[in-house]
Amino acid sequence: MGIEKIEIQRLPLQEIRGKKVGEGKFVDPDFTATGDARAWVEPRQLETLWINTGSLCNLSCEHCYIESTPTNDRLAYISEVEVETLLDEIAAENFATEEIAFTGGEPFLNEELIPILRLCLQRGFKVLVLSNAMKTMTKYSDALLELNNLYTGKLNLRISLDHYSEELHARERGKRSWKPAIAGLKWLSSQGFSFSVAGRTYWGEPEQAMREGYASLFLKQKINLDADDVSQLILFPEMDLAVDVPEITTACWEILQKNPAEIMCSNSRMVVKRKEDNHLSVMACTLLPYDQRFNMGKTLTEAWQPIKLNHPHCAKFCVLGGGSCSG
Repeated sequence: MGIEKIEIQRLPLQEIRGKKVGEGKFVDPDFTATGDARAWVEPRQLETLWINTGSLCNLSCEHCYIESTPTNDRLAYISEVEVETLLDEIAAENFATEEIAFTGGEPFLNEELIPILRLCLQRGFKVLVLSNAMKTMTKYSDALLELNNLYTGKLNLRISLDHYSEELHARERGKRSWKPAIAGLKWLSSQGFSFSVAGRTYWGEPEQAMREGYASLFLKQKINLDADDVSQLILFPEMDLAVDVPEITTACWEILQKNPAEIMCSNSRMVVKRKEDNHLSVMACTLLPYDQRFNMGKTLTEAWQPIKLNHPHCAKFCVLGGGSCSG
């Protein structure tokens, strides 16, 4: 598949496509508020296909970037048949996809999730599921055990535990969220699943202090994870739209010594099903499920095009924060 190279020149600082300089950041797709060429990311290989299973969740977290709650159904449940069409397209178009990853909402609220996971595993993909590990997950314990036994090492679960202390985790996720999450983690560990924990850097602690805190928790709860292993404990940078962040220009790659190929939209896309649509939409990444500026089309092939970094999350989470949902 050929990708047409984008060529952008710097505009005069006095005006950006009719807008006065300083009118606002992350407005023009091609130029920053200062008139510099906005950075973009060329697609390389579709290594991970993210699928949003639906925006409904059993929790209402205070700082949920996707605003998932027990009532937010802006993103509808995706079906096994719809997932099958995506896998068929991957095969037909020879995408080099190795992993299918599922996020929500809470994926285990989607009653078709287990058949969907089975389908992906049968097709030979690695599977990653993001979950809060509460009863929504453990009610499928028999089915998960069966899949894990049949496809050992292919099924991975990433569990959200926002802090190593009950107090701060519960401040974000609710008073009754801690014990079920710990119970779910202990079950995954005792049953030999491949799993990891996702924490947050919202609390302002140094990374090493956080890893030490999680290590103590894992030891106490007999959770078989190495808190010093960045693939087993992932600490995500925050995405706060109230915080001013710089825009990323084409010059930033050299200044920051960053390679655009390291940014997750070079190797992944996320599929959503908007409640009002009768078709799937392919978004640029997992962080922007609703922003229609990042709706790249109805098919993976159509969506495999350059992504302009025209959102604060692009700057704070991906470029400056070094974050990647694919880990």
